Amino acid sequence: MATSRNHQGAHGIGQTEEQLNDQAQAAAQIQGESETDREVLAAANRQDSELDEIIES
Repeated sequence: MATSRNHQGAHGIGQTEEQLNDQAQAAAQIQGESETDREVLAAANRQDSELDEIIES
C-alpha cells in the first residue's frame, strides 16, 4: 500500500514540476529572463535531485 501511495506522490510531484516549468517559461517569454530565472530553469530541468533521493527511500 505504501508503494502505491509513494508512486502517486511522485507522479503528483512530476506534474507540479512540469506546471511550474511551463509557468516559468511563459513568464520569461512575456517579461524576459534574468540570471536568476535561468538558474531556476536549469535547476528545474535537472534529471536528479535531493527530492528524488528522498522519494526513492
